[in-house]
Amino acid sequence: MNFDSSVYGYSSRRNVVYSKKGMVATGQPMAAQAGLDILKKGGNAIDAAIATAATLTVVEPTSNGIGGDSFALVWVKDKLYGLNSSGKSPKTISIESLRERGVTEIPKYGFIPVTVPGAPAAWAELSKRFGRLPLTDVLEPAIRYASEGYVLTPNVAKLWGNAFKLFKENFVGEEFDNWFKTFAPLGRAPKAGEIWKSPDHAETLKEIAETSAESFYRGNLADKIDAFSRKYKGYIRKEDLEEFKCEWVDPISVNYRGYDVWEIPPNGHGIVALIALNIAKGFEFGARDTVDTLHKQIESMKLAFVDGQTHIADPRMMKVTIDELLSEEYAQKRRGLIGDTAIMPEPGDPSAGGTVYMAAADEEGNMVSFIQSNYMGFGSGLVVPGTGIALHNRGHNFTLDPGHVNALAPSKKPYHTIIPAFLTKEGKAVGPFGVMGGFMQPQGHMQVVMNTIDFHMNPQDALDAWRWQWVGGKTIQVEPNFPNHLALQLSRMGHNIVPQLDTTLMGRGEIIWRNEDGVLCGGTEPRTDGTIAAW
Repeated sequence: MNFDSSVYGYSSRRNVVYSKKGMVATGQPMAAQAGLDILKKGGNAIDAAIATAATLTVVEPTSNGIGGDSFALVWVKDKLYGLNSSGKSPKTISIESLRERGVTEIPKYGFIPVTVPGAPAAWAELSKRFGRLPLTDVLEPAIRYASEGYVLTPNVAKLWGNAFKLFKENFVGEEFDNWFKTFAPLGRAPKAGEIWKSPDHAETLKEIAETSAESFYRGNLADKIDAFSRKYKGYIRKEDLEEFKCEWVDPISVNYRGYDVWEIPPNGHGIVALIALNIAKGFEFGARDTVDTLHKQIESMKLAFVDGQTHIADPRMMKVTIDELLSEEYAQKRRGLIGDTAIMPEPGDPSAGGTVYMAAADEEGNMVSFIQSNYMGFGSGLVVPGTGIALHNRGHNFTLDPGHVNALAPSKKPYHTIIPAFLTKEGKAVGPFGVMGGFMQPQGHMQVVMNTIDFHMNPQDALDAWRWQWVGGKTIQVEPNFPNHLALQLSRMGHNIVPQLDTTLMGRGEIIWRNEDGVLCGGTEPRTDGTIAAW
């Protein structure tokens, strides 16, 4: 048969998925099934989430990897727990050391933006605290896919091809050779429907499983990362890895029209979604697809984002508190700036007044909102020889402005974009949700929450609905199916409306809601290879 798996001439519709015993929702079919298989083997939602996350490093390496970071919100026995597994910058890096090398801005690729990866530690910590099955069993599906190979899905193949072209044109150093050996062994990116395998990846996952990630931070794998970095004058060292620990954190929330919306606190930017919702709840929204609704949504998000970009950093360095940023008084103050025309947003002073996401649930009531990322696609472009470990480039989010709270410094966490979310009502779990995609994430969270609560949309419809994205100044990107009459009206109000043909830029989300009878209802992202595996 001769067809193109990336071309669809006619729109299709996905129904919501219902189940009782368990559900896993993510952007890749095999990863979702891996999580469900673990549920059927006696694991709980936490085990399923870990299995799915590990499998995603194999079947969707275009967005995440073993060398990335992870965050999780976990609902167990009527309590919500937050896990921040993001790493710090190396001890030896500094603004001064970069200036000595002639570096004037932090590059996207190479060793400079590499921070300590947190993903393997997240899997081990979640397994230890809340899991039911041994980590060796939970990682088995990921190991099998890496060892035996799997068939590429269309969206992954598309992103892989884009990365290959970019890297081929721009990577000239020897340190990047292992990326091509690992991810383009035939001299090109694999295509949709082709089989790809990574034996090195499989062996690394085995080692992580058998040692509960100790090898990655204090053993053989740490030695390999250290040696690779030293060879090419990188900054990360085994000492940085040895000192890494996950952090259990108290999730933060705002109440939006009777529902509590939960996020991980900074250094992540989930607080941006909460600030925006706090501003927006002071308005009444009669309908979704109106210029009044869109204008107020956009303006609320713009104000929230510039606050986030100004104030979010390693929490040890922040100069304002979370309570100040989420106070009703501050929300009212920011809301008062919204008029009838688009504003050029500026940060306020509250003290004065290419990621993967997955959700899992089981019949016991456990639910997980989990996200992990290499940041920009494959991350730094560096792969540790003989391991399949693609190192992320999260440090690119640091600034070299020494006066900024997010300025690069040794052993410091950067501003982080990956954010899992969770919804509760009156102390009971409604469920996990998330929208992956860099700086789109809090904007996707806001739109999903409002679609659900204000406009009473089912989880699939809430994800299917066209999206917008603020990208700076007065510029708003919109999807191809964004209504033209709304775009024209927004333009007349001063917004710079820019249509986008590539819908992957608008985020990729998943939702699982639970009703009072314990029935699960899930929606999955139409902008990727999204799948819900249910039991």
